[in-house]
Formats: sequence, C-alpha cells, structure tokens
Amino acid sequence: MTTLFAQPYDICANGFYFETAEQYEEKAKNLTNDYGDIVEEFEIQFIDGESMDCKLFSALNIHQGNFADFLDCVDEWDTDEKIKVILAVGECGYSFTFGQDTPDQFDLDLYEMDSIFTRHVTLRNANILTSLPDQSQAQLLHCRTFSQAFLYLKSVET
Repeated sequence: MTTLFAQPYDICANGFYFETAEQYEEKAKNLTNDYGDIVEEFEIQFIDGESMDCKLFSALNIHQGNFADFLDCVDEWDTDEKIKVILAVGECGYSFTFGQDTPDQFDLDLYEMDSIFTRHVTLRNANILTSLPDQSQAQLLHCRTFSQAFLYLKSVET
C-alpha cells in the first residue's frame, strides 16, 4: 500500500499520513492550525510504497490536485505502463495529464536486460540495431533510473 503525507504550507499546522483519497478528505476537512484557522493547501509527499511507484510519483510531479488519480494508477497500471510513463515523462520530458492521457500513447518498445553488455549482444543478435532507421528517424535511448538496464526505441518524425 502506498503511503503519502500531506504537509501543510501553513507552518502553524501539523500534517498527516494517508493511503486513500477518502482518508485525505476526512483528515483535511477537520485540520486547523494553532490559531484555529482551517488549513487548505498541502504539499503531498511520497512516504512509503514500491520503488517503482516512488519514481512514478516523482515523474508525474504529484500535488494536491492530482494525488487521487495517482493512487488509482498505482493500483490499476501494470509495471510496463508505469515504466512507459516514467521514461516518457520523467526522462524525456513529455507531458501527462490524468484523465486525458494514457501510458499506451507513448510508442515505446521496452527491452529488459541484466546488463548493458547483455543488452548489446541480444539486440545485435536479433538484428534490432541494424534494422533501425537512420539516426535522423530514430532515437536510441537508455534509462539509468532502474536497477536493471532498460532500452527503449522511439520513432521520431522527420
């Protein structure tokens, strides 16, 4: 289960931990600062969960307005969908809007390997490297975000 923390921007108020949007709503609506004023604005922080979900949280710049969608995606998306979004948004700078975009919109082919050497030998033997279009039409991108080496290919419009 993913645990988030709502840190108030009001320095006279204490934040709270939550795991669901319902828990957040319940705790946020009753939160007041030391002077009895209602606290309305929070920084959402990733506290505990899978490392892949932490990378997704960071890549998507999760905030008070979209954390509920993030929690839904953590439960609904499979590992490949999360990787596609992390690579496209976090590594390559693409944008992603919950409710409008999906992980499948990113045209990425993922190849998981144990090492860079294994990746190179596998791709060479499968003639993947030799079958790529020229450099103006394809990008060969490496991701160093994960413990394994990932390679993805993305077609580029010329």
